Amino acid sequence: FIDELAQAAGKDPVAFRRALLDKHPRHLAVLDLAAKEARWGAPLPAGKAGEKRGRGVAVVESFNTVVAQVVEVTVRGKEFSVDRVVCAVHCGIAVNPDIVRAQMEGGIGFGLSAALYGRITLKDGAVEQSNFHDYPVLRMSEAPRIDVHIVPSAAKPTGVGEPGTPVIAPAVANAIAAATGQRLRNLPLRLG
Repeated sequence: FIDELAQAAGKDPVAFRRALLDKHPRHLAVLDLAAKEARWGAPLPAGKAGEKRGRGVAVVESFNTVVAQVVEVTVRGKEFSVDRVVCAVHCGIAVNPDIVRAQMEGGIGFGLSAALYGRITLKDGAVEQSNFHDYPVLRMSEAPRIDVHIVPSAAKPTGVGEPGTPVIAPAVANAIAAATGQRLRNLPLRLG
């Protein structure tokens, strides 16, 4: 929705968010770091014939941790792939930076599973999915390149178990919209 507001205002999605977050330094720090590391504003390399490429951004605060992600996608007809995720996290002092990175990577993978596949259907009052053969999750071959950047801080540590998850679906949806102009509002994300 923030991207739709930015588009209606004729503003760049990152610049629009920066203006909204001017009194929130932790949010600005992750947004600026993710945008810088993702080279926001620089054109994406061209795709193959018939492909469209897009970049999207989202920022979320959960468990007192702020996360921004910039996602790059490639769209081929009604199919798309998530190629790269640049994640910036402000979790106070990173007691163990390797664990912070691992938690962000895991949260991104978990969130991508929901964004791409997380459909539960009911038939005659019972859930139809029973295991991984009919409820797919993200496979290693589908996993994007993930770059995690930690905002330096001396503040008390905050959560890193889940905060990488809720930001990925909106960032992917914004990247798809940037590539195709189509806004997706339901999970799992499907191009019409």
